[in-house]
Amino acid sequence: MTTPTHRLHAIKAFDDNYIWLIIKDQQAIIIDPGQDTAVSDYLDDRQINPVAILITHHHDDHIGGVAALRKRYPDITVYAHNNHNVNADTLVDEGSIFHLLNLDFQVWQTAGHTDTHLSYLCQMAGRTQVFCGDTLFKAGCGRIFTGTIEQMYDSFARYQTLPDDTIFYPAHEYTLSNLKFAQFLEPSNTDIAKQMIDDAQLRADDLPTLPTTLANEKKINPFFAAFNPSDELLHQAKQNGFLGHADDYLALFAFLRELKNRF
Repeated sequence: MTTPTHRLHAIKAFDDNYIWLIIKDQQAIIIDPGQDTAVSDYLDDRQINPVAILITHHHDDHIGGVAALRKRYPDITVYAHNNHNVNADTLVDEGSIFHLLNLDFQVWQTAGHTDTHLSYLCQMAGRTQVFCGDTLFKAGCGRIFTGTIEQMYDSFARYQTLPDDTIFYPAHEYTLSNLKFAQFLEPSNTDIAKQMIDDAQLRADDLPTLPTTLANEKKINPFFAAFNPSDELLHQAKQNGFLGHADDYLALFAFLRELKNRF
């Protein structure tokens, strides 16, 4: 993806990680480098100088490359929470604001997957961009580890306060698996069916299914649907053991997360 002054690029790592780069004028910001060599190879081949690393949470597949990148690029600045298990130059948390490559970043705490998970928001080409780590996936959400399901629910509620054209950059390629679960819940949802076809073709061509938009997620993501469930989704949930009321959105959200764990 490109803007008039910035370019976004996803570097593949491990089996399904994406390390996002924001590039401007041969400089780059790196988000969640779980692995270092793929990043340094890409940057060095193109003579791009990294100026910063942003960390969303402490899991190894998001921070594993930080130490090696710091050693290779000693002038780089690492932005992270105090509990992210990296040697941060700048500690950030809810409400932090900083400026990099002509972009103003705002930090939201979007806990749930972990208790100190952060999202980094900025404006490019008049649209909000969210580097959301493992909170939101295309058609899905992160598993609950050191956070709580209530925190994840609140994070999804907060994301919905953003404009519909907001662009999200998740850190994993879980889309096809998530869409299968979404279609299981809403087999009549034509948006999900079309997305499965489109994204299966992207993966067949070895292309990312990401980023995604808030407007699109409201059509295909069961965890957004939990805030305004269709009759079909509620029926499928009840068929699979949901005992709550239709208007108990948190209970439904929690049930869907547990059901996805078993799917």
